[in-house]
Amino acid sequence: MGKLDGKIALITGAGQGIGRGIAHALAKEGVAIAVVGRTEAKLVKTVEQIESYGGRATAIRCDVSDADDITAAVERTLEHFGGIDILVNNANDVGPGPLLSVKDEDFERGFATGPLATLRLMRACHPTMKERGGGSIINLVTSASVRWDASNYGAYAATKEAMRALTRAAACEWGVDGIRVNAIAPHALSPALEWWINKYPAEAEEFRAGIPLRRIGDAESDIGRAVVFLVGDDAGYLTGATVPLDGGQSRWG
Repeated sequence: MGKLDGKIALITGAGQGIGRGIAHALAKEGVAIAVVGRTEAKLVKTVEQIESYGGRATAIRCDVSDADDITAAVERTLEHFGGIDILVNNANDVGPGPLLSVKDEDFERGFATGPLATLRLMRACHPTMKERGGGSIINLVTSASVRWDASNYGAYAATKEAMRALTRAAACEWGVDGIRVNAIAPHALSPALEWWINKYPAEAEEFRAGIPLRRIGDAESDIGRAVVFLVGDDAGYLTGATVPLDGGQSRWG
């Protein structure tokens, strides 16, 4: 028996990294997972891993920058599992860089895969969540928004801050429908971060030393388990909040 038996989740970017960690944490608590992302081979691997310990999952290919893809992904989830109780907006194609080097098309891509995709997915999932008596939405943002030195993080943080604004608005508008909406600002080992650590070990060690807990988070045990709490009944009175999951590295006001 899991804490979330019978629940159904749609998770974007679940083929690797934090998205995959969240998928595993939820699946181990009885949640059926729609594993959504662009690369089918990665999605299938996540599904196979979940099924290996008796969980339920299905792979759904989707480019979240495409409105039709989002509609199709939600429809396929409903057809396969019969509803959606949990939505995790994790996929976002945006990266750091100095403002003078940010290309317009990259900035637009960041917003298309970030706040616009988040809005589309939340709206698409709202009817089934309301019909089922409520639900929980988790949007992934970043502590880069509150760095004392915002250099190289302007475009990246702008994208994520837009998602935070949508999180708060949806929480206020949809609370009456029993839908809770929260954001998490995670820091955990991902393929991109692992590459950076291996390439720049000295800088990575300095970065790790700046984390009060002195370690980089694990995608499943640190981030995924926190999501289990946030979407469960124990956090039933929490909505519209941003929860930092970064070992104490950031200081939110």
